[in-house]
Amino acid sequence: MKVYQIDGVTPVIHPTAYVHPTAVLIGDVIIGPRCYVGPAACLRGDFGRLELKEGANIQDTCVMHGFPNSDTVVEEDGHIGHGAVLHGCTVKRNALVGMNAVVMDGAVVGESSIVAASAFVKAKFEVPSKSLVAGSPARIIRELSDQEIEWKSKGTAQYQDLAVRSLSTMREVDALTEIEPDRKRMEIPEDVKPLYQLKEEA
Repeated sequence: MKVYQIDGVTPVIHPTAYVHPTAVLIGDVIIGPRCYVGPAACLRGDFGRLELKEGANIQDTCVMHGFPNSDTVVEEDGHIGHGAVLHGCTVKRNALVGMNAVVMDGAVVGESSIVAASAFVKAKFEVPSKSLVAGSPARIIRELSDQEIEWKSKGTAQYQDLAVRSLSTMREVDALTEIEPDRKRMEIPEDVKPLYQLKEEA
């Protein structure tokens, strides 16, 4: 991974966290226990502090940044989907920010809430706990069901497991030139499914 000190401030990565080698961490970045930071994520703590608390994940190509003297925080079990941008905001415990969503300065995503994919959460907007928000600008759609919150928690648990799997088994190799006979598949529990599929089965 690319880890840079600036103005004498060095990123901190807990030994149980996994940060992909292509991620970039600059300055005042704190990665807590059991966190996962995906490929090509950029966490630029060159103005304000960036913090991932225990069990949080920030996935491929996400960006975290903030204005001077601001904190950008993802609390325990927070889940930040591919390509999302967090800028000077707070994502509370067990909340999910969907793929390619943007959460702006001073916004707060409430506990166990979901920001839909591609949503734009404007500055200082407060998402109530256990709520779904969507749109540009984002608006409150409805309260989340227990099934939806459980689905989110199971997905986050998979990323916590992925941090362990990555620390113990991921290594850089040369690609094969042919598919092996009886090529193995990833062995992931069958209860991890897209939300739409769980609803269709209910």
